[in-house]
Amino acid sequence: MPAFRLPLLALALLLSGCANAGNPWVEIGGERFSVEIADDDAERARGLMFRDRLADGTGMLFIHDREEPQAYWMKNTRIPLDILYFDDDRKLVSQRRDTPPCSGGNACPSYPSGRPARYVLELNAGEAARLELQDGAELRFGKGIPPVR
Repeated sequence: MPAFRLPLLALALLLSGCANAGNPWVEIGGERFSVEIADDDAERARGLMFRDRLADGTGMLFIHDREEPQAYWMKNTRIPLDILYFDDDRKLVSQRRDTPPCSGGNACPSYPSGRPARYVLELNAGEAARLELQDGAELRFGKGIPPVR
């Protein structure tokens, strides 16, 4: 390989890593997760439906317009998830761990927050237990999280 191509290759590899650094992320329990954002009605309704897997180290962050009791269900969701509810201050107020998939359509049960929540983080089942999350844990937002309206 010609010598001038090595710096170009190194630069391309560096830039490809930097592109990923701009992806939205959250931190909980001392660990960072890349997240997809669901901040409108259509995105929140679709959520993680019809997916066969959720990559390790990733999740979905649902952002609601206001803090209020929330209820999520697993309709058309194929993977078990931890559903974590956070208030306006991004404190964990409720957890639904190891929530099973549901193919029962409208007969799928809902999983209420029990307390008002504004943010909901869905991760692969088992993450909350692995991180030993307790109510009151703080969700930290990284770059790429849209400002609250």
